Amino acid sequence: MAEEAAVRAQADTVRRLKQDKADPDEIAKEVAKLLEMKAQLGEDEGKHKFVLKTPKGTRDYGPKQMAIRERAFNAIISCFKRHGAEVIDTPVFELKETLTGKYGEDSKLIYDLKDQGGELLSLRYDLTVPFARYLAMNKITNIKRYHIAKVYRRDNPAMTRGRYREFYQCDFDIAGQFDPMIPDAECLKIVHEILSDLQLGDFIIKVNDRRILDGMFAVCGVPDSKFRTICSSVDKLDKVPWEEVRSEMVGEKGLSPEAADRIGEYVQLHGGLDLIERLLQEPKLSQNKLAKEGLGDMKLLFEYLTLFGITEKISFDLSLARGLDYYTGVIFEAVLLHQENEHVEEAVSVGSVAGGGRYDGLVGMFDPKGRKVPCVGVSIGIERIFSILEQRLEASEEKIRTTETQVLVASAQKKLLEERLKLISELWDGGIKAEMLYKKNPKLLNQLQYCEDTGIPLVAIVGEQELKDGVVKLRIVATREEINVRRESLVEEIRIRTGQC
Repeated sequence: MAEEAAVRAQADTVRRLKQDKADPDEIAKEVAKLLEMKAQLGEDEGKHKFVLKTPKGTRDYGPKQMAIRERAFNAIISCFKRHGAEVIDTPVFELKETLTGKYGEDSKLIYDLKDQGGELLSLRYDLTVPFARYLAMNKITNIKRYHIAKVYRRDNPAMTRGRYREFYQCDFDIAGQFDPMIPDAECLKIVHEILSDLQLGDFIIKVNDRRILDGMFAVCGVPDSKFRTICSSVDKLDKVPWEEVRSEMVGEKGLSPEAADRIGEYVQLHGGLDLIERLLQEPKLSQNKLAKEGLGDMKLLFEYLTLFGITEKISFDLSLARGLDYYTGVIFEAVLLHQENEHVEEAVSVGSVAGGGRYDGLVGMFDPKGRKVPCVGVSIGIERIFSILEQRLEASEEKIRTTETQVLVASAQKKLLEERLKLISELWDGGIKAEMLYKKNPKLLNQLQYCEDTGIPLVAIVGEQELKDGVVKLRIVATREEINVRRESLVEEIRIRTGQC
């Protein structure tokens, strides 16, 4: 049968790709195709074969992955709290019109939900637009908040590089009317703190300003009507070479070759305060009101970042565009750098791990009277970070604990289940994280092996003699040392010991 032959051929293709250690994205694509063909074959045979898999662009997280993820979340949340942020939550879906027209060319990636005979709804694409809706709806003009939640994008992601259709975002935003660049500088400090704390390797935070970009487009001869669409082309420069971006601008978007070449001269520039000073003196750009404003603020921002002591990781980069329509001022993106080898002078980027910027007009879009609430914020790319941490832990073969159990309650003799239950209850009531094996008469060796396997540092052993003496034998798993502890002191002893473990 032709269909079965096609399935066999596809299976051979998958096997060959795996043997040749081909690109993981390509293997994943061919595996998905094979599963689809098998499912189709099952339906054709009349006996529906149900394929157990997660939907495209999603994944499950087992206990090990969740333990790694929790570490990253804890580092990020403690940083947000250190900077005085409150936490909020919003619904996973919004009215479709809330999300429409906020994301430029990325709007096609929004998941629309099927009309259930009521409101037209879409899954949230990010956490920023729902935050702006929340501010406008509740008439809030001043808040510093963080929000960690899942968002949804209907694209074709490269899952091996930590990109999915369903993924977490970790956002920190400051809303309110404040003096220029002080909140913006704090957002960059937060990115610096988090990336340093997670020890992901060398990184650089690129900064630019939408006003500098728009001023640059104006002096290069880009018509006003093409600003946003040319901006989304420039945004691709971190992924594709300038020649491809130029041909898209000229060929697809109808920009004159002269204007494209003038843009090309600017977008190659990156540096620090010296570059800002140079552009402020440049005849063309300094004559443009928007660009002059943006450069003035950028200079102020760098002065604050110097006081924070983080300018060695900051680069003023005129190629940074960030494609979203709602940015109005400073924009930034953090990328991890990867040194190919000792002979390469310049480190190359291996992907964006945080991004953000100023969006002063977004809340006004939702306010009936158009009242604006200036906002600046940052989003930490947790999935990308998580995928790096996961790969690193796999390579190091470090053993990851998936529980926080401090002690296993064990017995060395038979018929002591009741005593174990009494003791574990006392420990739970004392706030101790404790476990026991679910057997009436477990062997001591099995109980000790369980601790070795799961990384539990202590064993509290009850025996007939210990019960008579009013003590519990506490065994330190790593050293195999055993001590007798008075029963009433056990909770305190476990706390002290696990504080050191």
